[in-house]
Amino acid sequence: MRYVAHLVAVLICVPAMAQPLPKNTTTLKTLTTGQAELLASRHRALYLNGLTSLSDDLATVFGRHEGVLVLDGLQTLSDIAAESLANHRGELSLDGLTAISVQQAKALGRHDGYLHLDGLSTLPAAQAQSLANHRGCLYLNGLTVLSGEQAEAFENHNGLLFLNGLTALSDDVAEALGKHKGSLVLDSLTTLSDNSAESLAHHAGALFLNGLTTLSVRQAEIFASHKGSIFLSGMAEFPAKR
Repeated sequence: MRYVAHLVAVLICVPAMAQPLPKNTTTLKTLTTGQAELLASRHRALYLNGLTSLSDDLATVFGRHEGVLVLDGLQTLSDIAAESLANHRGELSLDGLTAISVQQAKALGRHDGYLHLDGLSTLPAAQAQSLANHRGCLYLNGLTVLSGEQAEAFENHNGLLFLNGLTALSDDVAEALGKHKGSLVLDSLTTLSDNSAESLAHHAGALFLNGLTTLSVRQAEIFASHKGSIFLSGMAEFPAKR
């Protein structure tokens, strides 16, 4: 009888303990710490968009992961979890976040690698200042407006900065972005003033302006003096020299 009871216990408990994880990890809604450790040890690329919350313990596990980590289903994050994820090495995507605290910005600013925060539609200057410490590719394509103060914060950013949500650029913002150190992607701009062109021409890294379809003769002359690579794939033709 004791053997039968043991067998029943095994049949009940083992499947629950050894339940295999799905091959498509995007369908996962919850994870235990053990499952997270297993995934992190076996996969260089983890797509976990089904997770809508992340405990501090799980964040600690994923902070030790190296590779691609996509957590776009998260809408909120604790400061402690942000500190842990900042230790992640590789590509980190948190596009579901619509706002971050100053402490979270400070933590994520320490992340080393690709950092996706395209869900942020606003970014206070204090958070921008902290994120500017990030070294690598920083994606902020959800920002549709940028103030001069926010732009000035990114003067100290050294890496690839994506701001494809901006469809217009004031002269003071262009002046600040012109001091950015690294590559600058502004592919949604469709028009540009001569003053803004002057400022961007002083930018030292690669400059992406693939949304521009026309340039004045003056603007073409200005960009000809740009020291780095400049990308203008939206241009069908360039104005003739005067």
